[in-house]
Amino acid sequence: MSMMEEFKAFAIKGNVVDMAVGVIIGGAFGKIVSSFVTDVVMPPIGVLVGGVDFSKLAITIKDAVGDAPAVVISYGKFIQTMVDFVIVAGVIFMVIKALNNMKKKEEAAPAAPAAPPAQEVLLTEIRDLLKK
Repeated sequence: MSMMEEFKAFAIKGNVVDMAVGVIIGGAFGKIVSSFVTDVVMPPIGVLVGGVDFSKLAITIKDAVGDAPAVVISYGKFIQTMVDFVIVAGVIFMVIKALNNMKKKEEAAPAAPAAPPAQEVLLTEIRDLLKK
């Protein structure tokens, strides 16, 4: 099998397509969560701690000189990223927990009895007719 045929067989498998869809949806979900944290969660937290805008918190190590930009440690952006992570991890945890609960319910549900084979049904009908 040539390398191109092997790649085609690999790429067409359902797992690869599912993974690609998951990555795309995950990227979009990450943007939504980042916007939620930046635009909804952090402003009230900033007000609670005295009107601080976390995204602008930084320590300047070296001031800007000429064309060289200032060297800063932007710990406020790091705080926002940490809050993003906690929210994403919490949501993913809750989604997986819900999926596991649904899976447990499906496994616990009793299966419907299987229909008897056609031959057995026919023999039962013949027996019933003979009894009459």
